[in-house]
Amino acid sequence: MEFKLITLQALVISEIFQPSSILGLNNCNFPAIFNLGDSNSDTGGLAAAFGQLPPPFGETFFHAPAGRYSDGRLMIDFMAESLGLPYLSAFLDSVGSNFSHGANFATSGSTIKPLNTDLGYSPFSLDVQRVQYSDFVRRSQIVRQQEVFRDLYPDEDYFTRALYTFDIGQNDLTAGYDLNMTTEEVKALVPDVLDNFSNVIKLLYSQGARSFWIHNTGPVGCLSYLMNAFIETEKRVDQYGCLIPYNEVSQHFNLGLKEMVVQLRSELPEAAITYVDVYSVKYTLISQAKKLGFEDPFQACCGRGGRFNYNRFFRCGSKGIVNGTEVVAESCEDPSVRINWDGIHFTEAASKWIFDRIVDGSFSDPPVPLKFACNRMKN
Repeated sequence: MEFKLITLQALVISEIFQPSSILGLNNCNFPAIFNLGDSNSDTGGLAAAFGQLPPPFGETFFHAPAGRYSDGRLMIDFMAESLGLPYLSAFLDSVGSNFSHGANFATSGSTIKPLNTDLGYSPFSLDVQRVQYSDFVRRSQIVRQQEVFRDLYPDEDYFTRALYTFDIGQNDLTAGYDLNMTTEEVKALVPDVLDNFSNVIKLLYSQGARSFWIHNTGPVGCLSYLMNAFIETEKRVDQYGCLIPYNEVSQHFNLGLKEMVVQLRSELPEAAITYVDVYSVKYTLISQAKKLGFEDPFQACCGRGGRFNYNRFFRCGSKGIVNGTEVVAESCEDPSVRINWDGIHFTEAASKWIFDRIVDGSFSDPPVPLKFACNRMKN
């Protein structure tokens, strides 16, 4: 069974990369978070660039669209809460933003490696986000010299003391399938993608970043929109309904990502780099949904028609004509018992469940809680 296989593999990997010890466990008191990523942590970047999301996005917590591809908060929001920091404003959003305790450069559809395609992915790839960060560091300190802006931007020393968080890579894998690549061809892309990721970390380090919290990618074979597209042609399905080859691609990426982190630790001696296994947590949530109090993990809460209540031509919040009448793709009655929000993204309830399991370091290497993520491994 795939779940047992993944668990065994995780244990083997854990043994290979078992940290020897941690140099102290000081409470880091992070004054800021700088986040780079995709829709898993986008708090309004893509919406600011290309137009706001419609209702019912944001309905559960914000009671209105808030730039997040969910009904409410994302893991990055829960991370900020747990560190006693305000929610991150999107770097691209000029309206009502406050960057005094960090900034969010993530945008929905972002990839690690720039894509020269017309597939609808974000133009703000990881290297572009890094350039935006670099400009933000320089320009924010100039602007802060004007008293009217002083409280809207971080102190200079925050950039070294901050936590740098990453949740990106999923779109690099799915883009390969959108280009009609085979699973083996998608796997072959991974080393180059991770080289791009590694270079971004090194550049951030050269600018003073020291504490890194890196999520691996989730089980893409359990995403409703991919299942909707490929379940008719892909015969290898696990006992929970997920597409096995696509999950194998995620695991392949994650193994390479962990090896990248190990290499970076040797190259960046002052860096504290935490690798977080969100794949295992997400797969547990999806595979054990009903035992954990959730309903069908693949059925989208918000949408209309199609398998899993997902139709790429009639997505969450959009309007369409059905039998001569205009209707809206609305949300389900109770998002709190759903895992899947819109066929692609998680509900707030699912994000909170995942966060609660990673915040204490149980799925991290080294196994340190979020608030201690500035503590370095001993070589």
